[in-house]
Amino acid sequence: MSRPVPEPTPLSRPFWDAARRGDLVVPQCPACGLRFFVPEPACPGCMSVDWRYVPSAGRGTVYSVTVVHRAPGPGFETPFALAVIDLDEGGTLLTHVDAGDPDDVTIGMRVRVDFRPLTDEITLPYFVPVPGD
Repeated sequence: MSRPVPEPTPLSRPFWDAARRGDLVVPQCPACGLRFFVPEPACPGCMSVDWRYVPSAGRGTVYSVTVVHRAPGPGFETPFALAVIDLDEGGTLLTHVDAGDPDDVTIGMRVRVDFRPLTDEITLPYFVPVPGD
């Protein structure tokens, strides 16, 4: 059975388009400066609706991690490391971290984005360890 494929919405389409190009973008509010993820109709910090996507270098630090042993649905291979990443420019992402063995992913680990095509239209941002960090 294949993994579920995300369905872009008008709000998330720029994120998925950027990922397909190999770029990571995150919402940022120019009114208060907050970077946030997932995209929301209004900034969760100040409720401004004038936020926009901005580029991210795709580097960060594992803030928290859990190893998932029970698949959340059909098509997911377990076990996998699911982590909250503090991005260097600000903001956080909940994402998979692929370090080979999920038990090797640790809090404080430096990671970088790694894009992996799921379909011709959808590319998923994973994170991988930064060697030497």
